[in-house]
Amino acid sequence: MTVGRVVGVSGGEIAALIAAGAFLMLVLVLAVPILRLRRTVDAATRAINDLNDRTGPILGNVNTTVGNVNTALTQVHTSLDGVNLQLARLDTITRHAQQVTANVANLATVATSAVGSPLVKAVAPRMSEPSRCHW
Repeated sequence: MTVGRVVGVSGGEIAALIAAGAFLMLVLVLAVPILRLRRTVDAATRAINDLNDRTGPILGNVNTTVGNVNTALTQVHTSLDGVNLQLARLDTITRHAQQVTANVANLATVATSAVGSPLVKAVAPRMSEPSRCHW
């Protein structure tokens, strides 16, 4: 063992020790926010997992509802097809009624002109006489 020997430390070594101490302080100061951030990330992960667990049944219900709506829309479409068919039949009936009305109007015009014609007026008094002809 050597007694009385002084070990010399250079300025670079002292600077390295100060830098190491500063780095250690930086790590200690940043450790607290990093640990809190870890807790926040864990809480967010749990929330997302919980949301995923709850979303599955909701999406299943949505799929069922969409299926029911599609079925109802199909039935409505079928009903509308029936209504359109009945409307087409009603159009045909209306067209025929219009033709009958026109024919009756024409017949009324012909009858009016026949009753009002001079020939009918001349023959009418003879028609009211009893017929002499017995067949």
